[in-house]
Amino acid sequence: MRIALAQILSSEDPAANLALVAAQAAKAAESGADLVLFPEATMRCFGRSLREVAEPLDGPWASGVREIADRHRIAIVAGMFTPHPASDGRVRNTLLGVGPGLDAHYDKIHLFDAFGFTESATVAPGDELVVVTIAGVRVGLTTCYDVRFPALYLALADRGAQLIAVCASWGAGPGKVEQWSLLTRARALDTTTFVAAAGQAEPAASSVASEPEPSSAAPTGVGYSALISPRGEVLASLGAEPGLLVVDVDPGELAAVRAAIPVLANRRDWQDVGRAQRPA
Repeated sequence: MRIALAQILSSEDPAANLALVAAQAAKAAESGADLVLFPEATMRCFGRSLREVAEPLDGPWASGVREIADRHRIAIVAGMFTPHPASDGRVRNTLLGVGPGLDAHYDKIHLFDAFGFTESATVAPGDELVVVTIAGVRVGLTTCYDVRFPALYLALADRGAQLIAVCASWGAGPGKVEQWSLLTRARALDTTTFVAAAGQAEPAASSVASEPEPSSAAPTGVGYSALISPRGEVLASLGAEPGLLVVDVDPGELAAVRAAIPVLANRRDWQDVGRAQRPA
């Protein structure tokens, strides 16, 4: 598989952001990519109203992404916001996956209630794991804060994921870039899968004319998208500014890695361990 990571800087305008998807997907297709990953909140940056732009998976924005994928014969995964069926006014933070033989979505499970931000005030959590097949490769879908929860990644590996995508709008702050790098590499080692980490660019590093600043606590991106090997090595990465990273991934490497680092096979059920340690 040839995979492209599109590190963009979303604005508050869904139409402008859809144009970014079109431009980057065209470049990815020209490079021969089978899949292009866009960040969380590609549809609209955080710090603005999400409810006013949320739309169903067959709405105009998602349909526009499908048209782009069909035009270039490429799989696209991009972050958008969809209505929540409950009447509490919250939305779902959704990854849309479309392209040849692909029409799927993942609703973010772990919400970012940390570092002074409360995502759960405006977003309702999902509850289903998603693994899709793209160009013959099994790809697990995760979003941003999910990367802090190893059990989710292990569950995706158990469902056959060979590559796990994490699409993010990572919050800035002291040590946050280092945490992003550490967590993505750790999840690759935990699962002996490739990890493709596609993030929003850092607003301060973009040459795009800036809009009024969103809420200071809103996670608007730090950049540093990367492709991580199942050994935890950074195979390729970007800096803070917008860019397109194109990398080849060979899932055939997984067998040798898992033979050398058989952490999935060597796991033990801690409930069984606890029962064995209890006195008779």
